[in-house]
Amino acid sequence: MDFEWSFEQKTFRESMRKFAEKEVSPGIIERDMKGEFNWEAWKKAGEFGILGLPIPEEYGGGGADIMTMMAGMEGFGLGCRDAGFYLSLAAHTIIGEIPIWKFGSEKQKLKYLPKMCSGEWVSAYGLSEPDAGSDAISLRTSAIRKADHYILNGTKMFITNGPIADVVVVFATVDRSKGPKGITAFIVEKGSLGFSVSRALDKMGQRTSPTGELVFEDCAVPLENRLGEEGQGMPILIESLEWERACLLTGSIGVCEYELARCVKYANERVQFGKPIGQFQLIQERLANMKWRLEASRLLVYRAAWMKQKGIPARMEAAIAKLVMSETRVANSLDAVQIHGGYGYMREFEVERVLRDSIAATIGAGSTEIQKITIARHLLSKKG
Repeated sequence: MDFEWSFEQKTFRESMRKFAEKEVSPGIIERDMKGEFNWEAWKKAGEFGILGLPIPEEYGGGGADIMTMMAGMEGFGLGCRDAGFYLSLAAHTIIGEIPIWKFGSEKQKLKYLPKMCSGEWVSAYGLSEPDAGSDAISLRTSAIRKADHYILNGTKMFITNGPIADVVVVFATVDRSKGPKGITAFIVEKGSLGFSVSRALDKMGQRTSPTGELVFEDCAVPLENRLGEEGQGMPILIESLEWERACLLTGSIGVCEYELARCVKYANERVQFGKPIGQFQLIQERLANMKWRLEASRLLVYRAAWMKQKGIPARMEAAIAKLVMSETRVANSLDAVQIHGGYGYMREFEVERVLRDSIAATIGAGSTEIQKITIARHLLSKKG
């Protein structure tokens, strides 16, 4: 496995870093306090080509392969101080667009993807429910076939981009007795009769990414808006999560890289007891822990993405990468606060915000506990 970036990938990574640093990061303290989404940056991200990176050019995307996309997202995370914006961007690009690209009809691809890649439309992924988060198979949103359309009823909870989405990939069951084989995916547009955003949710971190609760009350969805075949929801879900865990995580690598560099700089400049705190062994230990966690996570994420690009099944490897990377974000953020001491607890230093933003990594896209279950099941399913 060769994880060395090509010259073009390195150049792309740097251009993404500069874009995020210049166009996304300014004003984050105020937006975080108010919970405001950065629409201006979203528009510019569309113009820059970020919002359709993996999508083929014929549908308005950039046609980037997985490893190139990873390089770009890592650079974006390195330059982006607005974790909420990154979350919205990644959710839109990876779990909003990719299901339509991979499973949609040609008509669906031509209708939705160009507007999503340009940023004209924002997408969301409607899976989690009030009583079905990690246990996706138990979702209660129903879809009943009526001639040339389906009637959807149910509620979706904790939906990233939900309050601002123009199009949502919604998972519902056509027959609960069939379990996972009854789950089906649909493309639901904003303004559809019976579809509404019941409320926006106020969060601990990633506050600049709108998150909400979506309600479907006798919502009529045309047959042509079914994504894939009836009962194909689980394969779509699994494919989406593999992409999410293989590609979305690279932004966290960039975040951790920036955070470590900032802590090293502070440790060299902050003087206590007549010398820089970086000369104290306990501070050195924290910095060393931050470094090895980062590098271990990086290699695991790279491996999962490399396998995905090669077409090698990577469900367990993606779960391992997600588990280690998300736990690293939290552990490194805690170390960063401790290294900065009282200043780390103050909003103006922005260290505390990184900690608040990191917590969601161990919950969303499959919690730490779910990743462990996935890993264990793969181990136990092997014979010999």
